[in-house]
Amino acid sequence: MNYATIKYNDIANGVGVRTSLFVSGCTHKCKGCFNSEAWDFNYGKPFTKEIEEKIFNSVDNYFIDGLSLLGGEPFEPENQRALYPFLQEFKKRFPNKDIWCYTGYLFDKELLNESRAKIDITLDMLSLIDVLVDGRFIEAQKNISLNFRGSENQRIILVKKSLEKGEVILHELNNG
Repeated sequence: MNYATIKYNDIANGVGVRTSLFVSGCTHKCKGCFNSEAWDFNYGKPFTKEIEEKIFNSVDNYFIDGLSLLGGEPFEPENQRALYPFLQEFKKRFPNKDIWCYTGYLFDKELLNESRAKIDITLDMLSLIDVLVDGRFIEAQKNISLNFRGSENQRIILVKKSLEKGEVILHELNNG
């Protein structure tokens, strides 16, 4: 897997101060995407063990609330294979820090049910994510006043509660 960029001390992609990893590769190709250069799976640099350690070191500060995954598309099957072990290690090292993930795939329709995105580790990867912002960016529904999302169709989902209850549970931030 390649990554497009890493933002340290990011306050735009989840609650609090975060380290944000932007992976490369996306097949959605949403019109008006803010990060279209990351559609190419070969864009950016290789996601190595050294880069993982750099991210872990950046998060190992009292003022960092967690990690955010963006893209490109973290739930492209090839990206899941690289991200899943990384997220396992993240949760082992930082059990009290949260993980946010942005995906164009719909949680209930495409990640929990048959789709090109759902592979053998998808549910395991989801179980490590605390908050999922799902849905493709739709330029016609763009709204810059929304919390932590770009278009009105996108949802901010509490993943663990949703998995427990078997239904989509929205974060309170979804309303603003």
